[in-house]
Amino acid sequence: MNNKQDILAMTLDELEKFIDSIGEKKFRSKQIYQWLHEKRVTSFYEMTNISKSLQDKLNENSIITPIKEITKLESQDGTIKYLFELIDNNVVESVFMTYKHGNSVCISSQVGCRMGCKFCASTIGGLERNLSASEMLGQIYEINRISGKKISNIVIMGTGEPLDNYDELIKFIKIINSEQGMNISQRNITVSTCGIIDKIYALAKESMKITLAISLHAPNNEIRKKMMPVANVYEYDELIKACKDYVDITKRRITFEYSLVKDVNDSIECALRLSKVLKGILCHVNLIPVNTIEERDYRHSNSETINAFKNILEKRHINCTVRRELGSDIDAACGQLRRSYNKSNL
Repeated sequence: MNNKQDILAMTLDELEKFIDSIGEKKFRSKQIYQWLHEKRVTSFYEMTNISKSLQDKLNENSIITPIKEITKLESQDGTIKYLFELIDNNVVESVFMTYKHGNSVCISSQVGCRMGCKFCASTIGGLERNLSASEMLGQIYEINRISGKKISNIVIMGTGEPLDNYDELIKFIKIINSEQGMNISQRNITVSTCGIIDKIYALAKESMKITLAISLHAPNNEIRKKMMPVANVYEYDELIKACKDYVDITKRRITFEYSLVKDVNDSIECALRLSKVLKGILCHVNLIPVNTIEERDYRHSNSETINAFKNILEKRHINCTVRRELGSDIDAACGQLRRSYNKSNL
Protein backbone atom coordinates (compact mmCIF):
# COMPACT_ATOMS: atom_id res chain seq x y z
CA MET A 1 0.00 0.00 0.00
CA ASN A 2 3.12 2.28 0.01
CA ASN A 3 2.34 3.36 3.59
CA LYS A 4 -1.06 4.69 2.58
CA GLN A 5 -3.70 4.54 5.33
CA ASP A 6 -6.44 1.91 5.00
CA ILE A 7 -9.30 4.41 5.08
CA LEU A 8 -12.10 1.85 4.73
CA ALA A 9 -11.02 0.22 8.01
CA MET A 10 -11.31 3.45 10.00
CA THR A 11 -14.12 4.05 12.45
CA LEU A 12 -15.67 7.52 12.27
CA ASP A 13 -13.54 8.64 15.24
CA GLU A 14 -10.39 7.35 13.56
CA LEU A 15 -11.35 9.02 10.29
CA GLU A 16 -11.84 12.36 12.07
CA LYS A 17 -8.30 12.13 13.46
CA PHE A 18 -6.93 11.20 10.06
CA ILE A 19 -8.71 14.08 8.32
CA ASP A 20 -7.36 16.48 10.96
CA SER A 21 -3.84 15.09 10.43
CA ILE A 22 -3.93 16.01 6.75
CA GLY A 23 -5.08 19.55 7.54
CA GLU A 24 -8.76 19.28 6.68
CA LYS A 25 -11.90 20.31 8.55
CA LYS A 26 -13.48 17.74 10.88
CA PHE A 27 -16.93 17.95 9.25
CA ARG A 28 -15.47 16.42 6.07
CA SER A 29 -15.03 13.16 7.95
CA LYS A 30 -18.74 12.39 8.10
CA GLN A 31 -19.16 13.15 4.40
CA ILE A 32 -16.28 10.84 3.47
CA TYR A 33 -17.47 8.13 5.86
CA GLN A 34 -20.90 8.12 4.24
CA TRP A 35 -19.37 7.92 0.77
CA LEU A 36 -17.33 4.91 1.88
CA HIS A 37 -19.90 2.99 3.91
CA GLU A 38 -23.34 4.17 2.81
CA LYS A 39 -22.79 4.86 -0.89
CA ARG A 40 -19.85 2.43 -0.97
CA VAL A 41 -17.75 4.13 -3.62
CA THR A 42 -14.50 2.53 -4.78
CA SER A 43 -12.70 5.77 -5.76
CA PHE A 44 -12.20 9.09 -4.00
CA TYR A 45 -13.10 10.80 -7.26
CA GLU A 46 -16.67 9.56 -6.94
CA MET A 47 -17.09 11.76 -3.85
CA THR A 48 -18.80 14.62 -5.64
CA ASN A 49 -19.40 16.96 -2.68
CA ILE A 50 -15.75 17.33 -1.74
CA SER A 51 -13.16 19.39 -3.58
CA LYS A 52 -10.74 18.06 -6.16
CA SER A 53 -7.85 19.10 -3.92
CA LEU A 54 -9.24 16.98 -1.05
CA GLN A 55 -9.83 14.08 -3.41
CA ASP A 56 -6.19 14.32 -4.48
CA LYS A 57 -5.03 14.53 -0.86
CA LEU A 58 -7.07 11.44 0.08
CA ASN A 59 -5.71 9.56 -2.93
CA GLU A 60 -2.16 10.50 -1.98
CA ASN A 61 -2.42 9.51 1.69
CA SER A 62 -4.94 6.67 1.82
CA ILE A 63 -6.43 3.77 -0.08
CA ILE A 64 -9.86 2.21 -0.45
CA THR A 65 -8.68 -1.38 -0.14
CA PRO A 66 -9.58 -3.14 -3.39
CA ILE A 67 -11.39 -6.46 -3.53
CA LYS A 68 -12.22 -8.01 -6.90
CA GLU A 69 -14.58 -10.78 -7.93
CA ILE A 70 -12.73 -13.63 -9.65
CA THR A 71 -15.61 -15.98 -10.12
CA LYS A 72 -19.00 -16.91 -8.78
CA LEU A 73 -21.02 -20.10 -8.74
CA GLU A 74 -24.80 -20.05 -8.64
CA SER A 75 -26.80 -22.89 -7.11
CA GLN A 76 -30.22 -24.06 -8.19
CA ASP A 77 -31.50 -23.02 -4.76
CA GLY A 78 -30.40 -19.40 -5.25
CA THR A 79 -27.20 -19.61 -3.21
CA ILE A 80 -24.28 -17.77 -4.81
CA LYS A 81 -20.67 -18.42 -3.88
CA TYR A 82 -18.12 -15.70 -4.67
CA LEU A 83 -14.36 -15.94 -4.88
CA PHE A 84 -12.66 -12.58 -4.30
CA GLU A 85 -9.08 -11.52 -4.95
CA LEU A 86 -7.38 -9.29 -2.37
CA ILE A 87 -4.72 -6.63 -2.83
CA ASP A 88 -1.89 -9.16 -2.33
CA ASN A 89 -3.44 -11.70 -4.77
CA ASN A 90 -4.67 -13.97 -1.99
CA VAL A 91 -8.24 -15.17 -2.46
CA VAL A 92 -11.19 -15.53 -0.08
CA GLU A 93 -14.70 -16.80 -0.52
CA SER A 94 -18.11 -15.53 0.55
CA VAL A 95 -21.61 -16.92 0.20
CA PHE A 96 -24.91 -15.15 -0.52
CA MET A 97 -27.98 -17.00 0.76
CA THR A 98 -31.69 -16.25 0.56
CA TYR A 99 -34.05 -16.99 3.45
CA LYS A 100 -37.62 -16.06 4.28
CA HIS A 101 -36.34 -13.62 6.90
CA GLY A 102 -34.03 -11.86 4.42
CA ASN A 103 -30.78 -12.16 2.52
CA SER A 104 -27.69 -13.37 4.38
CA VAL A 105 -24.01 -13.17 3.52
CA CYS A 106 -21.42 -15.49 5.05
CA ILE A 107 -17.96 -13.94 4.98
CA SER A 108 -14.39 -15.02 5.68
CA SER A 109 -12.26 -13.51 8.44
CA GLN A 110 -8.87 -14.97 7.49
CA VAL A 111 -7.03 -16.27 4.45
CA GLY A 112 -6.90 -19.94 5.39
CA CYS A 113 -7.19 -21.17 8.96
CA ARG A 114 -4.87 -22.69 11.54
CA MET A 115 -7.49 -24.48 13.66
CA GLY A 116 -7.20 -27.80 11.82
CA CYS A 117 -10.79 -29.05 12.15
CA LYS A 118 -11.01 -32.43 10.43
CA PHE A 119 -14.36 -31.77 8.73
CA CYS A 120 -13.45 -28.40 7.16
CA ALA A 121 -11.69 -27.64 3.88
CA SER A 122 -10.75 -24.12 5.03
CA THR A 123 -7.96 -25.34 7.25
CA ILE A 124 -6.20 -27.53 4.66
CA GLY A 125 -2.97 -25.67 3.94
CA GLY A 126 -3.06 -23.68 7.17
CA LEU A 127 -3.30 -19.95 7.81
CA GLU A 128 -1.92 -17.39 5.36
CA ARG A 129 -2.92 -14.20 7.19
CA ASN A 130 -5.69 -12.29 8.93
CA LEU A 131 -8.12 -10.14 6.97
CA SER A 132 -8.39 -6.45 7.77
CA ALA A 133 -11.73 -4.98 8.77
CA SER A 134 -11.84 -3.35 5.33
CA GLU A 135 -11.42 -6.71 3.60
CA MET A 136 -14.28 -8.15 5.62
CA LEU A 137 -16.42 -5.13 4.76
CA GLY A 138 -15.33 -5.40 1.13
CA GLN A 139 -16.86 -8.85 0.76
CA ILE A 140 -20.26 -7.51 1.80
CA TYR A 141 -20.01 -4.28 -0.18
CA GLU A 142 -19.05 -6.14 -3.35
CA ILE A 143 -21.84 -8.69 -3.02
CA ASN A 144 -24.30 -5.86 -2.44
CA ARG A 145 -22.99 -4.00 -5.50
CA ILE A 146 -22.90 -7.08 -7.76
CA SER A 147 -26.27 -8.50 -6.74
CA GLY A 148 -28.13 -5.26 -6.18
CA LYS A 149 -29.95 -6.99 -3.32
CA LYS A 150 -30.39 -5.76 0.21
CA ILE A 151 -28.37 -7.66 2.81
CA SER A 152 -30.02 -7.95 6.20
CA ASN A 153 -27.98 -10.66 7.95
CA ILE A 154 -24.26 -11.32 8.25
CA VAL A 155 -22.56 -14.51 9.37
CA ILE A 156 -18.81 -14.56 10.05
CA MET A 157 -18.53 -18.28 9.50
CA GLY A 158 -16.54 -18.55 6.29
CA THR A 159 -12.83 -19.30 6.05
CA GLY A 160 -10.93 -18.58 9.24
CA GLU A 161 -11.49 -18.35 12.99
CA PRO A 162 -12.98 -14.90 13.72
CA LEU A 163 -11.82 -14.76 17.35
CA ASP A 164 -8.28 -15.48 16.14
CA ASN A 165 -8.56 -12.09 14.40
CA TYR A 166 -10.28 -10.38 17.31
CA ASP A 167 -9.40 -6.69 16.95
CA GLU A 168 -10.27 -6.50 13.25
CA LEU A 169 -13.49 -8.45 13.90
CA ILE A 170 -14.65 -5.93 16.52
CA LYS A 171 -13.78 -3.00 14.27
CA PHE A 172 -15.69 -4.65 11.40
CA ILE A 173 -18.81 -5.10 13.56
CA LYS A 174 -18.72 -1.48 14.73
CA ILE A 175 -18.42 -0.16 11.18
CA ILE A 176 -21.07 -2.40 9.60
CA ASN A 177 -23.40 -1.50 12.50
CA SER A 178 -22.78 2.25 12.10
CA GLU A 179 -25.79 4.47 11.38
CA GLN A 180 -23.65 6.32 8.83
CA GLY A 181 -23.04 3.07 6.94
CA MET A 182 -25.03 -0.09 6.20
CA ASN A 183 -26.53 0.10 9.69
CA ILE A 184 -26.86 -3.69 10.02
CA SER A 185 -28.34 -4.47 13.44
CA GLN A 186 -25.98 -6.30 15.76
CA ARG A 187 -28.84 -8.73 16.40
CA ASN A 188 -28.52 -9.73 12.73
CA ILE A 189 -24.82 -10.55 13.02
CA THR A 190 -23.57 -14.02 13.95
CA VAL A 191 -19.96 -14.74 14.91
CA SER A 192 -18.85 -18.36 14.84
CA THR A 193 -15.90 -19.69 16.84
CA CYS A 194 -14.39 -23.08 17.49
CA GLY A 195 -14.01 -22.03 21.12
CA ILE A 196 -11.14 -19.69 22.01
CA ILE A 197 -12.13 -19.27 25.63
CA ASP A 198 -10.31 -16.07 26.58
CA LYS A 199 -11.75 -14.32 23.52
CA ILE A 200 -15.26 -15.52 24.39
CA TYR A 201 -14.93 -13.73 27.73
CA ALA A 202 -13.51 -10.66 25.99
CA LEU A 203 -16.42 -10.64 23.56
CA ALA A 204 -18.90 -10.86 26.42
CA LYS A 205 -17.45 -7.64 27.84
CA GLU A 206 -18.01 -5.79 24.54
CA SER A 207 -21.73 -5.54 25.39
CA MET A 208 -22.75 -6.32 21.83
CA LYS A 209 -26.09 -7.80 20.81
CA ILE A 210 -24.61 -10.22 18.28
CA THR A 211 -25.30 -13.95 18.23
CA LEU A 212 -22.37 -16.13 19.27
CA ALA A 213 -22.18 -19.53 17.59
CA ILE A 214 -19.93 -22.20 19.05
CA SER A 215 -18.59 -24.94 16.77
CA LEU A 216 -19.03 -27.71 19.32
CA HIS A 217 -19.49 -30.83 17.16
CA ALA A 218 -19.07 -33.31 20.00
CA PRO A 219 -20.71 -34.30 23.29
CA ASN A 220 -17.41 -34.73 25.16
CA ASN A 221 -13.74 -33.88 25.03
CA GLU A 222 -12.61 -37.29 23.79
CA ILE A 223 -14.60 -37.10 20.55
CA ARG A 224 -13.95 -33.38 20.14
CA LYS A 225 -10.19 -33.90 20.26
CA LYS A 226 -10.44 -36.33 17.35
CA MET A 227 -12.36 -33.81 15.27
CA MET A 228 -10.91 -30.48 16.42
CA PRO A 229 -7.27 -29.98 17.48
CA VAL A 230 -8.30 -26.83 19.38
CA ALA A 231 -9.80 -29.18 21.98
CA ASN A 232 -6.24 -30.09 22.99
CA VAL A 233 -5.77 -26.49 24.14
CA TYR A 234 -9.22 -25.59 25.47
CA GLU A 235 -10.87 -28.25 27.63
CA TYR A 236 -14.47 -29.15 26.86
CA ASP A 237 -15.81 -28.45 30.36
CA GLU A 238 -14.07 -25.06 30.43
CA LEU A 239 -15.61 -24.17 27.07
CA ILE A 240 -19.10 -25.09 28.28
CA LYS A 241 -18.55 -22.97 31.40
CA ALA A 242 -17.43 -20.05 29.24
CA CYS A 243 -20.63 -20.42 27.19
CA LYS A 244 -22.78 -20.41 30.33
CA ASP A 245 -20.95 -17.32 31.59
CA TYR A 246 -21.38 -15.63 28.21
CA VAL A 247 -25.14 -16.16 28.36
CA ASP A 248 -25.26 -14.90 31.96
CA ILE A 249 -23.28 -11.75 31.08
CA THR A 250 -24.95 -10.87 27.77
CA LYS A 251 -28.44 -12.34 28.30
CA ARG A 252 -28.16 -13.51 24.68
CA ARG A 253 -29.03 -17.00 23.51
CA ILE A 254 -26.02 -18.92 22.24
CA THR A 255 -25.98 -21.24 19.22
CA PHE A 256 -24.15 -24.54 19.21
CA GLU A 257 -23.11 -25.81 15.78
CA TYR A 258 -23.00 -29.61 15.59
CA SER A 259 -21.83 -31.26 12.36
CA LEU A 260 -23.12 -34.81 12.27
CA VAL A 261 -20.46 -37.23 11.04
CA LYS A 262 -21.37 -40.83 10.29
CA ASP A 263 -20.12 -43.24 12.98
CA VAL A 264 -18.17 -40.48 14.77
CA ASN A 265 -20.56 -38.24 16.73
CA ASP A 266 -24.07 -39.17 15.57
CA SER A 267 -25.02 -42.02 17.89
CA ILE A 268 -27.95 -42.15 20.32
CA GLU A 269 -25.39 -42.10 23.14
CA CYS A 270 -23.89 -38.90 21.76
CA ALA A 271 -27.31 -37.26 21.59
CA LEU A 272 -28.12 -38.24 25.17
CA ARG A 273 -24.77 -36.98 26.42
CA LEU A 274 -25.10 -33.70 24.53
CA SER A 275 -28.56 -33.09 25.98
CA LYS A 276 -27.12 -33.47 29.49
CA VAL A 277 -24.24 -31.09 28.73
CA LEU A 278 -26.54 -28.37 27.40
CA LYS A 279 -29.31 -28.74 29.95
CA GLY A 280 -30.25 -25.40 31.47
CA ILE A 281 -28.26 -23.26 28.98
CA LEU A 282 -30.19 -20.66 26.98
CA CYS A 283 -29.21 -22.09 23.61
CA HIS A 284 -30.15 -23.38 20.20
CA VAL A 285 -28.51 -26.38 18.55
CA ASN A 286 -27.93 -26.24 14.81
CA LEU A 287 -27.47 -29.77 13.48
CA ILE A 288 -25.44 -29.79 10.27
CA PRO A 289 -25.11 -32.74 7.87
CA VAL A 290 -21.35 -32.61 7.38
CA ASN A 291 -20.11 -31.75 3.89
CA THR A 292 -18.13 -34.41 2.05
CA ILE A 293 -14.61 -33.13 1.37
CA GLU A 294 -12.23 -34.79 -1.09
CA GLU A 295 -9.24 -34.70 1.28
CA ARG A 296 -11.18 -35.98 4.32
CA ASP A 297 -12.84 -39.31 4.99
CA TYR A 298 -15.80 -37.97 6.97
CA ARG A 299 -19.27 -38.71 5.59
CA HIS A 300 -22.55 -37.18 6.68
CA SER A 301 -25.17 -39.11 8.61
CA ASN A 302 -28.31 -40.39 6.90
CA SER A 303 -31.67 -38.68 7.41
CA GLU A 304 -32.96 -41.31 9.85
CA THR A 305 -29.94 -40.85 12.13
CA ILE A 306 -30.21 -37.05 11.94
CA ASN A 307 -33.91 -37.10 12.83
CA ALA A 308 -33.34 -39.52 15.71
CA PHE A 309 -30.59 -37.26 17.08
CA LYS A 310 -32.84 -34.22 16.77
CA ASN A 311 -35.78 -35.96 18.46
CA ILE A 312 -33.66 -36.90 21.48
CA LEU A 313 -32.58 -33.29 21.99
CA GLU A 314 -36.11 -31.94 21.56
CA LYS A 315 -37.59 -34.44 24.00
CA ARG A 316 -35.14 -33.13 26.56
CA HIS A 317 -36.21 -29.53 25.86
CA ILE A 318 -33.14 -28.51 23.84
CA ASN A 319 -34.17 -26.12 21.06
CA CYS A 320 -32.90 -27.69 17.85
CA THR A 321 -33.08 -27.44 14.06
CA VAL A 322 -31.40 -29.18 11.13
CA ARG A 323 -29.61 -26.72 8.87
CA ARG A 324 -31.06 -26.54 5.40
CA GLU A 325 -28.41 -27.69 2.94
CA LEU A 326 -27.68 -24.79 0.61
CA GLY A 327 -25.34 -24.73 -2.37
CA SER A 328 -24.41 -28.41 -2.27
CA ASP A 329 -24.19 -28.39 -6.08
CA ILE A 330 -21.59 -25.56 -6.11
CA ASP A 331 -19.14 -26.57 -3.36
CA ALA A 332 -20.60 -24.03 -0.94
CA ALA A 333 -18.94 -25.53 2.14
CA CYS A 334 -16.22 -23.39 3.73
CA GLY A 335 -12.94 -23.45 1.84
CA GLN A 336 -13.92 -25.71 -1.04
CA LEU A 337 -14.00 -23.11 -3.82
CA ARG A 338 -10.83 -21.39 -2.64
CA ARG A 339 -9.03 -24.73 -2.42
CA SER A 340 -10.17 -25.75 -5.90
CA TYR A 341 -8.97 -22.41 -7.30
CA ASN A 342 -5.58 -22.63 -5.58
CA LYS A 343 -5.03 -26.21 -6.78
CA SER A 344 -5.84 -25.24 -10.37
CA ASN A 345 -3.40 -22.31 -10.23
CA LEU A 346 -0.39 -24.14 -8.84
